[in-house]
Amino acid sequence: MKKITLFYLENCPYCHYARRALEELKAEKKEYGEIQVDWVEESKNPDIAGKYDYYYVPTMFLGDRKLYEASPSEDYEACKKNVRAALEACL
Repeated sequence: MKKITLFYLENCPYCHYARRALEELKAEKKEYGEIQVDWVEESKNPDIAGKYDYYYVPTMFLGDRKLYEASPSEDYEACKKNVRAALEACL
């Protein structure tokens, strides 16, 4: 199974959306739960984050391919839709 690298910031509300969406989606579809997600806190791991091309968090990568990057003012439903698409790309 493939592995997603997910960049986030601890106090980011959009990142909390992504975490909630991942939990809900994994409960909805067993295959999503089999995808490994490596959570990388951007401010604590600037050496890792600096190797990737993104601006907003949360951002999800499959290898060096960006699957999802949040946009400002994104609501929860949009986040969940994008997280689902990222997970589907890994199946």
